[in-house]
Amino acid sequence: MIQDKSKGAKQTLLERPWFLAVALAGLIGGAMLITSFIRATDNTLSLCSTAKNTAASIAKYTATPIQLQSIVHYATSHTVPQQSFEEISISLNVLKERLPCNFLVFGLGRDSLMWASLNPGGTTVFLEEDPEWIEAVLKDAPSLRAHHVQYRTHLSEAGRLLSTYKNEPMCLPAKAFPIRYNEKCPLALTSLPDEFYDTEWDLIMVDAPKGYFPEAPGRMAAIFSSAIMARNRKGDGTTHVFLHDVNRKVENAFANEFLCEKYKVNSVGRLWHFEIPNKANMTDQPGDRFC
Repeated sequence: MIQDKSKGAKQTLLERPWFLAVALAGLIGGAMLITSFIRATDNTLSLCSTAKNTAASIAKYTATPIQLQSIVHYATSHTVPQQSFEEISISLNVLKERLPCNFLVFGLGRDSLMWASLNPGGTTVFLEEDPEWIEAVLKDAPSLRAHHVQYRTHLSEAGRLLSTYKNEPMCLPAKAFPIRYNEKCPLALTSLPDEFYDTEWDLIMVDAPKGYFPEAPGRMAAIFSSAIMARNRKGDGTTHVFLHDVNRKVENAFANEFLCEKYKVNSVGRLWHFEIPNKANMTDQPGDRFC
């Protein structure tokens, strides 16, 4: 009974906007401190020397402008990200290991300033389908890097696209890349900025586009294209893909088809975390299926 009350109290706290805002400010502050530790790392064998260098680095560390803006924003606003504290923490743990990194986020919104501030020194890019929303967000956070995206799909087509994509050879993993010129596959994102195609993304967050009414673009193309980009990574390491709203039918089905259950390494709430190797490091490389 005591444990149940404690758990209930914790959930109540996490649901309160003021608590989440303070927690986010703490996360961002923690990321700043972690960055200072990373910069202080050296190969010396002397523990005293290491401690001295680390302390000096922390003392000299200067927060980036976007980190300071983010802390002030979330500490003084009732507006909080849509993801829960636990969901955000999963992505943060990966960011701490990979920063500075290339971080691609599908969607621009109340959490964008937070994501950018948690990747100091890295490249964080946001893709958004609503130009008016881009203008509104950038008015308050002009330092964010956001691009307008036009999708070729509608949520109402999700079932047909999932059941028929194999009929188009250019949708199969062996031929889908490069997706920049893949006009034959309706799931390929072909009209994005050059930065999307020319960058090897270490982390990809799929939390957009809209996917809750028939005329909405849905996240089918974002999920498919993320899988293709991850499989064709040329650099070392894996690509971390985070998919939000997996409680919805389309997100769930397309994740299982293209991101693959065997690459899912974590899940909490409505978030799934996949770690996808490039095709050179896949144990099996079927040309006609993803999973």
